[in-house]
Amino acid sequence: MFNFVVKYWGFLKFVPGLPHLFDAWLKLWTLITNPKLLDWIDDIEKEVLKRDNTTATTHKFGGLQFNHENKELGHIHSNGLLDMLLNRELKQQLIQQNSRVKDHHSLKNTGWLSFYMETHGDKEFVLELFEMAYKVQMDKTNNKRNIL
Repeated sequence: MFNFVVKYWGFLKFVPGLPHLFDAWLKLWTLITNPKLLDWIDDIEKEVLKRDNTTATTHKFGGLQFNHENKELGHIHSNGLLDMLLNRELKQQLIQQNSRVKDHHSLKNTGWLSFYMETHGDKEFVLELFEMAYKVQMDKTNNKRNIL
């Protein structure tokens, strides 16, 4: 259903407040159908926030966004959909290694990927992805500092 809404009704994400209302509905639906998923998201939040200079905010299109030094690492929608920014090469490697890692639903041909959490083991995989995103962000930050 999420993909249907994004594909055919995605333009509504620009209506102020509507993406957050939709995400609240997703959270309620998840609470009813798969409450453990919300626990996994909470666990991920606790682990990711242990990193220095890492914060969590509400994503502009709904969900929980994780930032390192005010740069987005990725975000998780309340239905367990992780959208994450890595780089194109790393994303392609992950897609080849894990058939459930997909190209981002709207940002094709970029470093953005999507992954649906379905099992408890997926929580650990998502934490590994955040570790990768953190390292990519640190490399970008260090490269900018070296140039200056």
